[in-house]
Amino acid sequence: MSDILLVITNMPDAESADRLARQLVEARAAACVNQLAPCTSTYRWQDKIETASEVPLLIKTTQAAYPRLETLIRAAHPYELPEIIAVPVSVGLPAYMDWVSHETNKE
Repeated sequence: MSDILLVITNMPDAESADRLARQLVEARAAACVNQLAPCTSTYRWQDKIETASEVPLLIKTTQAAYPRLETLIRAAHPYELPEIIAVPVSVGLPAYMDWVSHETNKE
């Protein structure tokens, strides 16, 4: 079983997404962060239906680096309750999976 994770979070704008992506890679909490095009999110928050523009981030990391990654996201995130979802990657190009492990193995 792979220890690679795909972590998903959303930021409120491109500037904060850029800043977080760079911070995560610089800290070696992530090997790579893809910043996607802005999207519209609709959700229920405190008994109200809300709609917001958000910038999704796809973050490649490892289970070992995940605690550090979550700490950094929570510290930098402006939301009271940020979305942080980690999905295990069960199969992938072995060389890419090795690269993710190598890039997140240093502190």
